[in-house]
Amino acid sequence: MPLITRRNLIKASAVAGAYGAGMAIAGRFELAEAAPEPRILTARKTEAQIIEGPPTRDIMIWGDGGLPPVLRMPRGKPYAARLSNNLDEPTTIHWHGLRIDNKMDGVPFITQPYVYTGDNFDYLFTPPDAGTFWYHPHCNTLTQMGHGMTGVLVVEDPSDPIFDAEVVLNLRDWRLGGDGQFIAPFRPRDAAKAGTYGTIRTANWHQEPKYDAPAGGLIRLRIVVTDVTRIFSLKMEGADATVIAIDGNPVPKRFPLDLLQIGPGQRLDLAVRMPDSEGAVATLEDIRGTTPKVIASLRATGPSLKRDIGDLGALAENPVPKADLSSAETIPLVLSATAENAAVESICGTLGYSFWAINKVPWPGDTSDPTAPLAELKLGKSYVFNLENVTPHAHPIHLHGMSFTVISSSTREVIPLVSDTYLVQPDEKVQLALVADNPGDWVLHCHIIEHQKTGMTSYVRVV
Repeated sequence: MPLITRRNLIKASAVAGAYGAGMAIAGRFELAEAAPEPRILTARKTEAQIIEGPPTRDIMIWGDGGLPPVLRMPRGKPYAARLSNNLDEPTTIHWHGLRIDNKMDGVPFITQPYVYTGDNFDYLFTPPDAGTFWYHPHCNTLTQMGHGMTGVLVVEDPSDPIFDAEVVLNLRDWRLGGDGQFIAPFRPRDAAKAGTYGTIRTANWHQEPKYDAPAGGLIRLRIVVTDVTRIFSLKMEGADATVIAIDGNPVPKRFPLDLLQIGPGQRLDLAVRMPDSEGAVATLEDIRGTTPKVIASLRATGPSLKRDIGDLGALAENPVPKADLSSAETIPLVLSATAENAAVESICGTLGYSFWAINKVPWPGDTSDPTAPLAELKLGKSYVFNLENVTPHAHPIHLHGMSFTVISSSTREVIPLVSDTYLVQPDEKVQLALVADNPGDWVLHCHIIEHQKTGMTSYVRVV
């Protein structure tokens, strides 16, 4: 269930497994504990009730339920999941935001082979960071993610402060017709602009869901934008909400949620102080666009707990290395449009167009012969990505396997957030500092999936 109270919260035990007989144990750091049994994630098709009327067919999901399971694991403990593919096409799992071993990253041709129909793949890693993350395929992504394969992942730290309840919100659209069935996943004219929006907006696969929470209590609201396109401008009405973490990492200084914009791939942790009166409602809204849209609501129940946000302890910092700016090498990265031409066909799904590019090179599609890396980074060395968006559209840029610190922007004042996904505004120049601390080939791409699949994708190599 999305609502987890302090009374009934059970910390999920770590599970792990082996990738093939005799595989060396993999993880962000060397695992010191025996690997327990893996969590089985069976990819399959089903149907689900998204809108009134006939259920939506061809939903893609893991497991036997509807909404993808919220995977919980403790920080610093080995975890494993076995992907069993019952779809009629290849798939993988990418663990978005986790700084783990490269061969566990879930990107076909870059880090692992396809997981074909009827095959299994064992993922095994140790998450070094606590926070809110998520998981999704990196194969035929527009279809598979658009049809339901986006799940929330929570890495827990026993030293985290105590909340009175927790609500997890998985925010995503569906492109459905009036009969409740899937329509074309994108329109080329929209893919060449901001992206193609869905027709039905949901939180946890429901429209405007409502959850009960203790009156006067402190609620941890974990928000994950798993949509393939939509950018949100979030605010809270009816309760005080404080931003405590962004993209899995504690913010340097907490601040009230007045209005905050987050894009696909990003996460937001809020401490919500519920109203004291039973029955009072706190509402999370998206005010991007012309008409505010209710995302979800929290209803106060029971006598007031009279909690004070000032009593909430700090979140433990994640062990992300800090870049040495005095010796950092600069890497220029330009996000741009490109002339339209057909993309290379591939088994895992090109969209057939090239609209976007990084450093003037559009990604050729999911092929076994990708372009050269944007840059080769030396293990342990500091770098600054000079990221320039010369387009009139925003791009949430996601880096696999490593985290960066935002150090400057040409258009706004920034706080030094540690993150893996940054929403680059139109005509913005931003500097992102990082230590190349994780060897391998790491994908860098826009998380508006149409932009990713039509060229705004590449990778960096850490050696």
